[in-house]
Amino acid sequence: MKSAVVVFPGSNRERDMIAALATITGQPPAVVWHTETDLPPADLIVLPGGFSYGDYLRSGAIAARSPVIRAVKERADAGVPVLGICNGFQILCEAGLLPGALMRNASLRFVCREVHLRVETVRSVFTRNYAAGQTIRCPVAHGDGNYRCDEATLATLRGDDRIAFRYVDAEGAATDAANPNGSVDSIAGILNPKRNVLGMMPHPENLIEAIQGGIDGRGLFESVMGETAAA
Repeated sequence: MKSAVVVFPGSNRERDMIAALATITGQPPAVVWHTETDLPPADLIVLPGGFSYGDYLRSGAIAARSPVIRAVKERADAGVPVLGICNGFQILCEAGLLPGALMRNASLRFVCREVHLRVETVRSVFTRNYAAGQTIRCPVAHGDGNYRCDEATLATLRGDDRIAFRYVDAEGAATDAANPNGSVDSIAGILNPKRNVLGMMPHPENLIEAIQGGIDGRGLFESVMGETAAA
């Protein structure tokens, strides 16, 4: 599988993503600087975490206007899987590839710890290797991960089965205590209408090898690689 990682000024998790993709796919991804106007052939495009442009305006707002975003949109429209992690999720929302916005954490504090996620749908290229309702572990590290949207958008996300992951406790229950940032409906990740664009705040790339303490994040990347039948 060929992959590409888009890097913006202030990205700081691209090396983790590059290492994860190289480990899982057996070949390093192409690394694309944000000023590029085209993308190399890729079966997966990733916008990694970090603090693009220092979050000086809004998280992801300036990066969403980068030249490369037009190419990302074109590939997404063509059906290429696009994954935005943390700041990448924020960029996808600011660029209009996903609905809603990521706001300051309800606690007004940066949160860096491991959480539990419940897989809400397996009807996507990103989640088909999991089981519906499966609870997995995943690290988070963000200060602006509070997903918000209006009631109509939330109803659409629910009705169209486009909520990919929710924050839950170890037993799989969505509780206030298990929600690290105050996101509406405990949302941790969402899909676009075509189901080939995923934005999520947690970092599955940081839990793919036993040396990291587990491999719960590996299933997401192996899903994209097509190791099971297409969704």
